Amino acid sequence: MSNLRDLIVRWQRGWAVARALPAAEDVGGALRVRCMQPGRDIEYVALDAGDDLSSLTRLAELVAGEESATWLTVPTIDPARAASALVASGLIVLKHSELLMTADLRGHPQNLPVAPYRLLTQVDPHGGDSVVTATVRHESGEIGARGTMGLAGTDAVADRIETTPAHRRRGLASAVMGALAASAVEEGVERGILIASEDGQRLYLTLGWQPVADVLIATTPGNTYPS
Repeated sequence: MSNLRDLIVRWQRGWAVARALPAAEDVGGALRVRCMQPGRDIEYVALDAGDDLSSLTRLAELVAGEESATWLTVPTIDPARAASALVASGLIVLKHSELLMTADLRGHPQNLPVAPYRLLTQVDPHGGDSVVTATVRHESGEIGARGTMGLAGTDAVADRIETTPAHRRRGLASAVMGALAASAVEEGVERGILIASEDGQRLYLTLGWQPVADVLIATTPGNTYPS
């Protein structure tokens, strides 16, 4: 198993923990996940596109054969060729510029919010794993920012790091990420993994996260739900 393939498997496991999803099914060259979201009931996560772009043809057929809305997520080191292979296989590419990123959480920056905000963290068991939640609240009670990490094995996978529009540009997302990282380290987990949207990449790079691969998201024509 290549290093990228191994990292994809680990990311998916922690992501499933973070979202309380059923375990993925290995379908040979991909993981099939039941996401249960509008416009995204099923998701295939390609495992071998980093080494074998021809594998995308078979995965595109699997995606097209699903009865409900299905995505194909493709981590790759050659995004231009991967996008061409997906389009040639009859899919459309919804997202071209997401990144698979990693970080050593032991040195993660810590940025506490200032008044009128306060930060709360919580660790909840999930089977044999754990989910960390960090929330920044305004003194009014409004949520300013929040996020989760799924702790699975030796990895912590960050997911849905969100800042409420009215509370942006105040360092709240950095505070959430720092709190999640600190809690993960306290739980004995040191390696962080995430898939960053275009909007989130500047934040993660500033916090020391390193890109490993590009990530494309494709689906069948007509299924264009954006998130």
